[in-house]
Amino acid sequence: MTIGIAVVGLGMAHKPHIQSLRELKDRARIVACQSPTAARRESFGKLHPDLPVTADLDAVLADPKVDAIVLLTPPMTHRDLVLRCAAAGKHVLLEKPLDYTVERARQSIEAMQKADRRFAVMLQHRFRAASRKLISIVQSGELGGLISASASIRWWRTPEYFNEPGRGMKARDGGGVLITQAIHTLDLFQGLTGPIARVAAMARTSPQRKIDTEDIVAAAITFRNGAIGTIDATTVAYPGFPEKIELACEKGTAVLEAETLAVYYRDGRVLRHEGAESKSGGADPMAFSHEAHKALIVDFLDAIEQGREPVVSGREALNVQLLIEALLQSSETGQALTIT
Repeated sequence: MTIGIAVVGLGMAHKPHIQSLRELKDRARIVACQSPTAARRESFGKLHPDLPVTADLDAVLADPKVDAIVLLTPPMTHRDLVLRCAAAGKHVLLEKPLDYTVERARQSIEAMQKADRRFAVMLQHRFRAASRKLISIVQSGELGGLISASASIRWWRTPEYFNEPGRGMKARDGGGVLITQAIHTLDLFQGLTGPIARVAAMARTSPQRKIDTEDIVAAAITFRNGAIGTIDATTVAYPGFPEKIELACEKGTAVLEAETLAVYYRDGRVLRHEGAESKSGGADPMAFSHEAHKALIVDFLDAIEQGREPVVSGREALNVQLLIEALLQSSETGQALTIT
């Protein structure tokens, strides 16, 4: 079965998706690439002269050769476009985040469920090899119960990064470091630890940028099992460092730094997994391997063929959306907040 794909949105995020889809040509065929922006269509067309480019989204959604949409547009557009895809009977792989509010995200999930179409979200860190290894170790019970955990995303974004109109502004992105950069690590973090039950957070905008979203966040957190921990996220840490997750458990400690894993067991064993180098925390946001994107896309294609939910379904991705909204609300009110 070859699945017809339309890529909607031709900004920076298209690169790992297009590369992955090309490598999956035996399973997926790119039927159309759409953008309402002439400059982006022209730039994309020069890079990919063999791919059909169009401005007509209505035609894309009406095309019976298109089975699924890879949706790469800004967050503020997500709900309305997902609803249109659902109405057209198309499966959707959505570039993160689900949306900029939990309520809008839920509307997208419900529309896709009602349409009985598969709905996946590109939170690809779960598909890195080291992440998969750690998920397997945690699920096996080898480390025992969680006692303390931390997630640290200390990245750097250059002034040039924020030169694109609307970048870092609520009106376009819907949020700052949490929903734009840290969301991948926070999704994986909760996937490893289980749900976070309570947060006490501080979120601020540094004086370095003329933006209206947060670029500094710190939080104390409590997990449902009683463990405690911290979240630290920023894009002002020059020159940018690999994101890090640490799990201190009853039988050992696991440290996942980007795509490299080290597990220190209390019986003296040490497990190490060296992964691909990732420099996306620095000046170039796209300086990472596309392999995790490709693995998530394979799962999406499998889900379509098998009639099952993707691993990172819309409903699964809602968990990190709930966490991010709680962190921001806690900061705004100055109070600890329980996540329900």
